[in-house]
Order: sequence, then structure tokens, then C-alpha cells
Amino acid sequence: MSQLDKQAHQRLQYLATLFERHPDGMVVTDAANRIVEVNPAFTQITGYAAEAVIGQDPGMLSAGHTSPETYAEMWQALRSEGCWQGEFWDRRADGNIYPKSVSIALVRDAAGEVSHHVAIFRDTSERKSAADQIFQLTHNDALTGLINRTTAESQLDQMLTSARRDGGLVAVILLDLDNFKQFNDTLGHAVGDGLLVQIASRLRDSVRASDVIARLGGDEFLIIAPDIDNAMSVSAIASKIRRSLAEPHQIDSHLLYATATIGISLFSSDGDDAETLIRNAETAMYKAKSLGRDTFKFFAATMNAAAHERLKLENALRLALEETTLQYAPQFRVHFQPQMDITTGRITGLEALARWQAPEFGMVPPSTFIQIAEETGLIQPLGDWIFWEACRQLRAFKDQGVTDMRVAVNLSTQQLRNENLPAVVRGALACYGLSPTELELEITESVAMHNPELTKAILGQLHELGIVLAIDDFGTGYSSLSYLKHLPIHRLKIDRSFVRDITSNHDDVAICSAIIVLGHELGLDIIAEGVETEPQRDYLKRLNCDLLQGFLYSKPLPAEEVVDFLRRWNSQFDD
Repeated sequence: MSQLDKQAHQRLQYLATLFERHPDGMVVTDAANRIVEVNPAFTQITGYAAEAVIGQDPGMLSAGHTSPETYAEMWQALRSEGCWQGEFWDRRADGNIYPKSVSIALVRDAAGEVSHHVAIFRDTSERKSAADQIFQLTHNDALTGLINRTTAESQLDQMLTSARRDGGLVAVILLDLDNFKQFNDTLGHAVGDGLLVQIASRLRDSVRASDVIARLGGDEFLIIAPDIDNAMSVSAIASKIRRSLAEPHQIDSHLLYATATIGISLFSSDGDDAETLIRNAETAMYKAKSLGRDTFKFFAATMNAAAHERLKLENALRLALEETTLQYAPQFRVHFQPQMDITTGRITGLEALARWQAPEFGMVPPSTFIQIAEETGLIQPLGDWIFWEACRQLRAFKDQGVTDMRVAVNLSTQQLRNENLPAVVRGALACYGLSPTELELEITESVAMHNPELTKAILGQLHELGIVLAIDDFGTGYSSLSYLKHLPIHRLKIDRSFVRDITSNHDDVAICSAIIVLGHELGLDIIAEGVETEPQRDYLKRLNCDLLQGFLYSKPLPAEEVVDFLRRWNSQFDD
């Protein structure tokens, strides 16, 4: 054997040894990209024995997670440069998916044609896992899983950019637990940590999915609320957080009670950048602590006055509802507004409307206390009381000789979510000896569109009972007509905002006319709210509206005035 042959033989030997013992996986494919050789590391990494893959396309290893663009880039690089480096996601023989880094090179024969492809790859699972852990440690709080201050400031910057572009309102809410150090000092850090984890969980449950929650360190938390409607909405968020945290916390064998002090700043009135807004929220929080803790303050003094007034209203509402349901000096009453049949001129229905006479505030507008009730969760007990009181009063009207009269009651989203609603309605009808046709239940478009399948199911049960169902404030929401047509409703109520200018605004005329035609095509009665003038009445009559409701006929009446009014009015049409 010549010296040249010996050198070539030795070279082949150490290349073969390298192929067999290399810790990285190696695979050789032919010109048609069929596997012709793999090394032991290939089998160790993939779980496939050599005989299972020889003759196969390497694509059999793919997990399907690598984009077509990556493969196209690979082939382009091999054709132009003869090599490529990148990452794939493959699947092992046991089904597990893993990432791998790959280097591929072309081998050409004496004629310059591609004869083989040689690929060397390495499992990068551990490296990626370590990188993910580093990312988590860099961006998240290890204890609660919430993002940290750095990440929160970055996300706040992004939200502020959007708010500047769209004219949106962003709230920065900084929360500090009261006397948290006592828990650590008396019960130990393990209990304190457990409390912080529960606090984080309750904060998640108290805010919207679009809101951002961060732990700044220690017992300080930050909530960023983008796209809020108005400043008072932030008061509702702060109140909800305080109520949620005030519920007892069970940590091991300890029952703990925690409170928090909250500071709030608003973009852009209290700052135009993340650092300023967080600093001003902190200033507001420390001001709140100086005034007694377990409260919240806005950075702007004018907002504090408004928030304080709202908080007083909320507390008064809770007390009023408790006293009313217990029949102790009830502050709530139900008034009834008549509904007139435009064809006969007779009053055929009444809408039950809640009124609140508060000792401290006087007569509180429904638009004010209903909104607070919805934001605080009090709308469920308030709505239930209105419903039962309306049924009780209808029984009283019947006992005084009022017949052929239907009472309409509004349902809130929370009431309609209650799957026991049909059973509650049956119970009220039985309790007061009422016919189902004497009761009408109204829901707004937005309520109808909330959880459509549940809404459809519950309304279906009420329909089977014989209850009259109506869509209130029609035309003001974002309903799907294709969905509404499948609901078992009997009436559409045109919102007063379209009636107000019907004699002078062409758009309002077009909307009212379209609603009436649409409703009649679907076999529904149409009732218009807010009718205050004879020209409005005449216009709606020409459009073939079925019923009218408004101050032209009567303001909402106390229950004790209803019977006399109905007798006087309907007596005009007696033979």
C-alpha cells in the first residue's frame, strides 16, 4: 500500500470514528434526500433505530411546527451557498416534541453534482428551558407569577402610545397592603408569602382580562387599566378590589383579614409617561394612608371629591337595599308608568320603575343608582326586589278591580344569568295568583347579546310559561338581527333617544320607521318610549306604532295613585 493510500485509509478511519462517536446527531441523505446513514447519537436523540429510518425522507421527523418559510430558506441557502444553519422542531419516536439546532452541508461528486447532504443536529431543549427560566426571572415575579415592575412599565408605555393615538383614557392603580409586616413578623414569611399569592389571585379576578397586574415588590401591586370609559369607572374598579381583598384569607390554619390602600393616577391629566403616572399614583396612595388606610385616593383632588361622593352613594345604596328588603323604613319604591294602546286609546300596560328616596341625598336618579348597583353586584338583589314588589302591587291592583292589565319589569344581566329565573318567576306567579300573560319581562339588546345560548335557553323557558318578552331600548345596542329573530320575543321598545327628535330629524324618522316595519314583519308589537308631545304621538301613529309610553300620558306614578288614574283614563272609552 502506497503512502498516499495509507493516508487516505487513516483519514477514512478517523472520519468513521468521528461519525460513530460524535455526541451530536448526524444524518446523511442521498441526492434524492433519502436517509442513507445515521450515527448512534441520532438514535439516542430521536429514539429511532437506524433500520427504521434508512430510505426515509428526513421530513418524517418533523413535528409540523416549523414554518414552510424556514424550509424554503434552507433549500435556497443550500443551492446558493452549499450550507445552512437554523432551528427545527422535531418529534421523537415516543411522540415528544423537541427543538434542535441544525447545520446542513452539500456534498458534490467529481462532476459537481449533488451526491449527498450531511446534517449535524443538537437537542436544544435544555438550553431553551434555561432561556425561558431566565426570561421568567427577568420579567416575572417568582412568587406570584405576575409581571414585575420593568415589564409593567414597558407595557404601560405601549398602552400610552395607543392612548395618545386613539384619545383613550388609561388608569394607573397602585395598591399597598396595610400592616403586612405584622403578618410576616408574627406568623412567619411562609404565611406572608401565601397571603401575597392569594392577593394576586383575587386581583386577577377583580379586573378585566385586558388589564395588567404587576407585583412591584414586597406588598405593592400595580394595576394598569387601559380603555376605561371615565374616571368614575376607576372608582368602581378600586371599590371592587377592596371588597374582594376584604374577604377572609385561609392560609394553612390561619384565617387572615387583609386591607389595602390604593392610589390612582390618570393619563393624561396626571402625567404623560409611565414613570410620572406610577410616581403620582404612589403619591396618591401615601396620601390615602395618611388619612387612615383601607381607602383609595386619586392624584387629582377634584377626582377625590367625586370618588368620595360616589363611595358615599354606594354605601348608602347598600344600606337602603338592606332596609328595603327587610321592610324596615324602606327607601326604595316602585312607580308605574302607563302604556297606551294607540288604536283603542286605552291603557293596557304599566312599566315598573324603581325610585330611591335617600335620606342623605334626596331623590337619586335611576341612571345614577342603577349604574352603581350594576358595578357593585347589587343589581341582583335590587332587581329581585323590584320584580317581587311589582308582582305584589299587580295583585293589589287586581284586588281593587283593575283587570286586563300587564306589568312590565326590567331584567338585568345578572338576573338573566340565573338559571333558576324561570323557577323564581313561577314562584312569584303562584304566590300572588297572577296569570303569566299579566307579566312582561324586558331585557336590553346588550343583555340579550350576553351569553347568547344561555339567554336563548332561559327566554325559551319563560316563553313556555306564557310570559310576554320584550327587547328594551331597541336600536341603541349592537345586536345581531339574525340572532334576535330566533329569540321568543313579543315586543320591541323603541328607545326614547329616537323619539325625542322624530318630528325634525330625518335619521330618527328613518330609524323608527325601520324598527316598526321590521318588528311587524317578525310579528312583534312595537312600543315607543319617551312620548312627550302630540306631534310625536301623531308621527308615531302614522308610522303604525302599536303602543306609546311617556309624559304625554303620565309620569311614573306611585302605586297608590295608579288605580284611580287607570279608572279615570279608561272610563273615557267605556260604552
